[in-house]
Amino acid sequence: MKKSSRARRMARHHSKHKTVAALNLTSLMDIFTILLIFLLVNNNNAAKLPDNKDIQLPESIAQELPSEVLTIQVSPSDIIVEGQRIAGTEAVRQQEERTVQALIDELQFRAAQALAVSPEGEREIMILADRDVPYVVIKKLMRSCMETPYTKVAFAVLKVAEEDSE
Repeated sequence: MKKSSRARRMARHHSKHKTVAALNLTSLMDIFTILLIFLLVNNNNAAKLPDNKDIQLPESIAQELPSEVLTIQVSPSDIIVEGQRIAGTEAVRQQEERTVQALIDELQFRAAQALAVSPEGEREIMILADRDVPYVVIKKLMRSCMETPYTKVAFAVLKVAEEDSE
């Protein structure tokens, strides 16, 4: 049976619109590329310090960002090296010795492990000390670090905005 011209035209029209819509991946790739570049540029892992709610860092107007180094966290109650408790802050404050032997042993162990990976002479360590920790404790920790390969000691502080003095 022959179709009328109207029926053929309607069939032709319907066949054009039956095709599934194609997804244009070019524009999606452009968006993902821009997103990836944005995330890479704004990634600042080096400025990430370990999170410890017991430690309130002192404030400073320092401009230099911290690098990835071994960290000693000193809270009012504990001394922690990379997540491992070494000693109590009060016990270190009350001891007669000028160094902390447990810290020296831990740093010597970590230096021996790192020596196999990258042999360096001088190593860096960062102390994250609560602002209320007595200076006597920090001084003992610094002396302990000086007896190990970790001789470059840095302190973590919170950066505050400089106020205009006019």
